[in-house]
Amino acid sequence: MREVIITRDALEFILQASRSTYPEEFAGLLRKNGEGIISEILVIPQTIYGKGHSSINLYNIPYTARHCGSVHSHPTPDARPSRADIAFFKNTGEVHLIVAYPYTPQSICAYDSEGKRLVIKIA
Repeated sequence: MREVIITRDALEFILQASRSTYPEEFAGLLRKNGEGIISEILVIPQTIYGKGHSSINLYNIPYTARHCGSVHSHPTPDARPSRADIAFFKNTGEVHLIVAYPYTPQSICAYDSEGKRLVIKIA
């Protein structure tokens, strides 16, 4: 199984942002550093945080963003991607994180653009 590596700081940012937007969903984009480790979360202007959905306006992503995937939260304990999630994955990169309530390191899951599970390692 493929793995994705994320820094502890990036993981903590995701968890805190998810808690802060609960019961609405948080959404952002992922960026890797020069070592191939996810180290930054991009918050895109005009992103919609809603109950049961989130939406990133793809036209607002800076062309210099160099993102590798997406992250969003689910306000339920289920971190499995929906069909809409997988459709979004295909437009936004190769690595996608979903963090489920209660937003702990154990409730975050990684997927590829097809919705297949990846292993998460913390750098």
